[in-house]
Amino acid sequence: MYWYLKVMRYNYANFSGRARRKEYWMFVLVQLAIIILTMSYISIVDDLFGTPIVGYLLAAYLMASLIPWLALNVRRMHDIGKSGGYIFINFIPIIGRIWYIVLVATEGDSGDNYYGPDPKKDDFDEIDDIGQLDE
Repeated sequence: MYWYLKVMRYNYANFSGRARRKEYWMFVLVQLAIIILTMSYISIVDDLFGTPIVGYLLAAYLMASLIPWLALNVRRMHDIGKSGGYIFINFIPIIGRIWYIVLVATEGDSGDNYYGPDPKKDDFDEIDDIGQLDE
């Protein structure tokens, strides 16, 4: 949930910088869970109230999460050293989507690149601090 909130709250419309694979896939996982759970309850709640209120809420949520989703995809492309324009590969039927999945699954550049510092260096890794005294 941390990675999802990081994208939605702190990097809502941030198209610069880099996003590591973990941030990307955790956001995708939570996003899919929200959509699947909402879709499974749409017919139940809509039949109960007689209005398509859950469908409207899902549409509003998807519209609100469109900008962070695009920003995350651009930052993911930056992590592998590609321009944000590579997200348009998705418009190529079949092959483009497969190619894009390969791109987002690729490990990011180690160290700094043209788009910013390595996001893995910024993370706190508690395993490195085990057994060390705080000063």
